[in-house]
Amino acid sequence: MDKKDLFEKSTIRLFNEAVGGGLKAGEIGIITSKKGLGKTSVLVQFGMDTLLEGKQLVHVSFDVHSSNVISWYDGIFAEIAKKKNVSNSAELKEDVVRNRTILNFSLDNFSVSKVVSTLKALKAGGIEVAGVVMDGVDFAKVSEDDVKAVAEYAAAEKVAVWTSATAEGSKLSDSVPANLEKYFAAVVHLDPSTDGVGVNVLKMHDQKDLGAILKLDAKTLLISKK
Repeated sequence: MDKKDLFEKSTIRLFNEAVGGGLKAGEIGIITSKKGLGKTSVLVQFGMDTLLEGKQLVHVSFDVHSSNVISWYDGIFAEIAKKKNVSNSAELKEDVVRNRTILNFSLDNFSVSKVVSTLKALKAGGIEVAGVVMDGVDFAKVSEDDVKAVAEYAAAEKVAVWTSATAEGSKLSDSVPANLEKYFAAVVHLDPSTDGVGVNVLKMHDQKDLGAILKLDAKTLLISKK
């Protein structure tokens, strides 16, 4: 089995099918939930999907050390490989992660706008970034100009950007401040329920409140059918 096989059977194929296409190059999406429900796992699955397609990914973390980010990718890849009965998993993982760049910042002393400048510098250095994931965005520390800068970067460079943030409520207005919603093509909220964690799609392009159309597997935290 090779990267193409895993890409075609990726959990993100399931997500994209469920929402009628998914996030496009040049758009921003966000995953929200209360702490500890699986935001990072879902974010890493989107990141892994870019890597399995053989494209360059940048993972930006604002609250997790780089070594922990690597552990997340190792864990998600191991679960995917196990689920798909991959025999050459070690060799395949090495091939996959070579296209991954991890950046670790603190929003207390490094703005999101400066992160965008760093991403542009990577391109200038020869890294053709196709996907970006930003883990741990805090809207209390992020301005509209920051979000606009990310949106303009994504559109100009044709890069798909997934972010994550903590949100206590389950409504669209709880996940994204009203003045920032226009910048996000997709808003996904993870909701605890009696049978696990639901993947609740609050917005996907011009569609809203699609509901908990998928769930996270209780054991692996992989996106799965309900």
